[in-house]
Amino acid sequence: MDNYVIYRHIGALSKSNNGWIKELNFISWNNREPVYDIRTWNHDHTRYGKGIMITPEQMRILKELLNEVEMF
Repeated sequence: MDNYVIYRHIGALSKSNNGWIKELNFISWNNREPVYDIRTWNHDHTRYGKGIMITPEQMRILKELLNEVEMF
């Protein structure tokens, strides 16, 4: 079982029909440096789905890219 600490819940992106919520969090996995993390969680954060981890430097770059893109 993975060991994790959610340092900051940034926000919910969506909720699925089964009640799980896709969230953006700042989280440490297995005592590593914290990363930004997008994945689905159950209501009490005891179970989670597959996700993507983004380092703080990658998040800075992503934020810059998103500021430049036209939404369609």
